[in-house]
Amino acid sequence: MNPIKEIDMNSDLQRLAERLLNQGAGSLPERDQKVLNRIAKRAHISRDLEQEFSAQLTFGERLSDRVAEIDGSWGFIIGLGAFLVVWAIFNSIILATNAFDPYPYIFLNLLLSMIAAIQAPVIMMSQNRQAEKGRLAVSHDYEVNLKAEIEIMALHEKLVD
Repeated sequence: MNPIKEIDMNSDLQRLAERLLNQGAGSLPERDQKVLNRIAKRAHISRDLEQEFSAQLTFGERLSDRVAEIDGSWGFIIGLGAFLVVWAIFNSIILATNAFDPYPYIFLNLLLSMIAAIQAPVIMMSQNRQAEKGRLAVSHDYEVNLKAEIEIMALHEKLVD
């Protein structure tokens, strides 16, 4: 990079920060400085966070997201309800004399408890990842909004002058 251009860019950045934000560029938070740098370079801030985030996911993380997606659907709830009704009918009526899991369905209770013990941490991992994705989106929105606000202020300044 040309050192003269770099000095000009830094001085432009300093003037821009002082004029529009009433602060020196050095006293701004890092992400505000990043926005000012992008404005000075006339670079875009927008990016596809969904694509960036999903590109970093491991197989286990994608699997836990898929499990949470399925477990939180009406299809799963209806399917589980139907399975429970079939289990109860099968063990109470059809196999009344030779039921492998007679009422109070202790084996069914064991199976459901094991499934719940596996599902709970998987769903929590997925929720934590969704929260992280939300935090990234909020941070990105802040940067985009700050850039838009600064550019609007600069345009307003040009119109007034």
